[in-house]
Amino acid sequence: MDLGSPGEKYRLAVLNTEASWAAFDPRAYVDANYRVLQHEDAEIISIMRDHFGDCFREHYQDHDPVVGIDVAAGANLYPALAMLPWCKEITLVERSPANLAYLESQLESYDENWDQFWAALCQNAEYRAYDGDPREMSREVVRVESGNLLDVDLGGQQGPWSVGTMFFVAESMTTSYEEFGRVVAFFMRALAPGAPFFAAFMEHSKGYHVGDQFFPACDVGELEIRQSLEPFAGREEKLRIRRLPHPMNLREGYSGMIVAYGCRN
Repeated sequence: MDLGSPGEKYRLAVLNTEASWAAFDPRAYVDANYRVLQHEDAEIISIMRDHFGDCFREHYQDHDPVVGIDVAAGANLYPALAMLPWCKEITLVERSPANLAYLESQLESYDENWDQFWAALCQNAEYRAYDGDPREMSREVVRVESGNLLDVDLGGQQGPWSVGTMFFVAESMTTSYEEFGRVVAFFMRALAPGAPFFAAFMEHSKGYHVGDQFFPACDVGELEIRQSLEPFAGREEKLRIRRLPHPMNLREGYSGMIVAYGCRN
């Protein structure tokens, strides 16, 4: 999640290419957000683990292991951990050179702070039933790929990934609604028909700091999120959207968090 005071800069329109992604500090981001499991992430994990657990228990018991993607992973490993029990391969797509280096540094053996996130996932029976060593499995199946989401045009194609996540990405890389929609469309088009997905958004974010560096955000709410996802996931029968209340102990400049999950149509 994007912590830090937005300051005056959030009033300026900033496209994705204008932001200083090379200056993104993943260690500062992890220290501010993921060094300790915060209540908000624990709540998100509880929803995500039940969604993925239900999907794979009901629909994938007799299937071979699937392939997963985390779009613009940044310095956040818990979405990948949420896909780990069912995947033969997980691709972490990221643009920032510093974030790529951080993700690469976690492949051999991820840092101990991520253990608490795995423990939270294991409160679900489907995760508890997984008898592999998550570090060993992560080393075997996770790979990191450099990519700019706005440079890739999948058009009407559907991608090969059979499960996917996107956490605090589309609304946290630009002030442009058009670019926000393009990133959501990329994520959904990367998924094969029927693929379960989980996405998280900062609601009405005005921008954020990582360390001393400011980054842009697009001011979106449930309406914009729903409109961007419905062409790919249908309505309520396949797409669920939940708003988490604004946490009182986090930064100013946003009104809450929204999670969206379902299956690709």
